[in-house]
Amino acid sequence: MSRTFTRTILVVMFLAGASMPGCLSSDSTTVTFDKCDDPDNCLTIAFEAKEEYKNTEENPQMLADRLAEILDMDVEIYPVSGPGATIEALRFGHADLGFLDGGAAWLSWQTHDLQVLGAEQKQDGRPFYNAIAWVHKDSDMALADQDDDNTTDPFALMEGKTSCHTSALGSSGMLLPMGWMIDRGYVEVVGDPDDISSLTDTVYNHFTDESSIPDSGTKYHKYIGSLRCLAEGGKDFISFAKDPTVPDYCGNEDLDDNEEWCFEGEFTNVDDYYALPTFGKAPSHPIMYNPDFMTDEMILAIQDAFAEMSSNSDDVEILQDVMSTPGITIINTEDHLGNYGSLIEDVPGIEAYFNDKYDD
Repeated sequence: MSRTFTRTILVVMFLAGASMPGCLSSDSTTVTFDKCDDPDNCLTIAFEAKEEYKNTEENPQMLADRLAEILDMDVEIYPVSGPGATIEALRFGHADLGFLDGGAAWLSWQTHDLQVLGAEQKQDGRPFYNAIAWVHKDSDMALADQDDDNTTDPFALMEGKTSCHTSALGSSGMLLPMGWMIDRGYVEVVGDPDDISSLTDTVYNHFTDESSIPDSGTKYHKYIGSLRCLAEGGKDFISFAKDPTVPDYCGNEDLDDNEEWCFEGEFTNVDDYYALPTFGKAPSHPIMYNPDFMTDEMILAIQDAFAEMSSNSDDVEILQDVMSTPGITIINTEDHLGNYGSLIEDVPGIEAYFNDKYDD
């Protein structure tokens, strides 16, 4: 496919480098990504390249070379600095494919009509996690979910409890559950509905001012921290996380593999953790493209190539090393991002936040 711009070769400085294009070796200090010989028969991938690859298998040139073999065309890496640069590369035709996180992908779909042709699989094979609330099995929320009384609602009982989030803007740990509860009238937005900072005020107002919205690197940060917050808190606490959180950290058959805080206080075994119904799916990182620069025939060929790579062990190693995924699920934009977008759009200031975040 044709291009109206001049492609350049990225030269990245290394502590220990390479003498061959796209490869690393011990006798040079540079690495180069191979450039397409024929710009009319070239697939370009926007990729957030590292400044160094101590493990040669992580070099995205490995992915480009394998796709070139399957597609029978040149494939080159177009290095980008972040999600904003990826969106711009796709938007203006500088790249054919790009990898984005869920928030950036949703924004690029809404603002520039970029589309999904596939998505990374999680380690359990799904292209998503379910965002859920974990609570104690004897809490009033869990009991309300299990009874046959339609007038009891576990989500209505969350008000006044202490919430444990993964971070200020995590998908499963904040945006999806809060968007879901705001949309359904359980939570009232406090402050400016167009300002993302209102989200924190809304959390403290609806739950308690002791709720955990952790900074990076602190005790209750990420999924493991959110669950620890619940474990140490007890029946009046809620962990907003993902469905594998308890199995990952507290559900291992070998008890020595569980976190030491899993079964202290009011939690004595894994069955004391109870999962409420899901708020929705948190999508994995999708593979995005611009339909203005991609034919239906090429889209299908790329999907077939990723499906082939996902079906044999040698290629799965490449996907795991380069993209940290065991495979690619072929999926379209609406199926992958539609539910996510409908849930988070009610989070105060979310679109303005993403616009600022991904504006390079």
